[in-house]
Amino acid sequence: MKHTSFLPYHEGSSFFDFLSERHPELRPGLHAITTQRMAPAVDLSQPGTIPVPHGTTVLALKYRDGAIIAGDRRATEGFQIADRRIEKVFRIDEYSAMAIAGAAGPCIEMAKLFQTELEHYEKLEGVQLSCEGKANKLGQMVKANLPMVFQGLVVMPLYVGYDVKRNEGRIFKYDITGGRYEESDHHSIGSGGKDARNTMREHYRSSLPEEDALRVGLLALYNAADEDVGTGGPDLVRGIYPTAKIVSGGGIMDVPEDRVRALYETMIAERRRL
Repeated sequence: MKHTSFLPYHEGSSFFDFLSERHPELRPGLHAITTQRMAPAVDLSQPGTIPVPHGTTVLALKYRDGAIIAGDRRATEGFQIADRRIEKVFRIDEYSAMAIAGAAGPCIEMAKLFQTELEHYEKLEGVQLSCEGKANKLGQMVKANLPMVFQGLVVMPLYVGYDVKRNEGRIFKYDITGGRYEESDHHSIGSGGKDARNTMREHYRSSLPEEDALRVGLLALYNAADEDVGTGGPDLVRGIYPTAKIVSGGGIMDVPEDRVRALYETMIAERRRL
């Protein structure tokens, strides 16, 4: 027997819809829906305001057997460094990962909620959503955050999934209204996104093997950090390096820090010889 008093929303397999109906205050967005009023917009140009930590540059690029998604580790508050070791790249499920740029708190909450949404769907339906379906779900969450965009709490995800039906990695980007767009080769968002895209545009080839694609992605982050104050490059003194994940038919794999460090040491040595 169905207990409609327990499920007041239209019955379905979406945890996000359930949360929106029963506990909207737990969604990313700081009570924007339940209170139906907005906090005053934060103006960072005025003294006495509290800056919000923001994550910066993340990127994704396809390679021969899947896709790579990576990001730097720096979070900023205005012109100050808020965190040198923030995690911006998240495993979502067996074949999905996302990276975040924007207001750090809501971004991380959205990544966790997206993980729960896909787990909830799979438990109720007994199957995984398609790669396209997952990208659409994330777009709905971005759209729901629109009221808080006007308060400066922008959430900008970059989603990568391995499509088991098409046997390829796929990259999806979003605008602030939840609009979803697929990239055919590579993309980068955040304050250093333009600089990272310029590097990938120069070095990217669709047939790159994994090692070469990873090198291009890390080089793009390195060049972005060289041009953008909000992007953190490799910190050899503190041992802080960008993080990356490989999304392929074998699932999600974290790129070990030793591997990232070795690639950066090679890059730096090559630049010293120029």
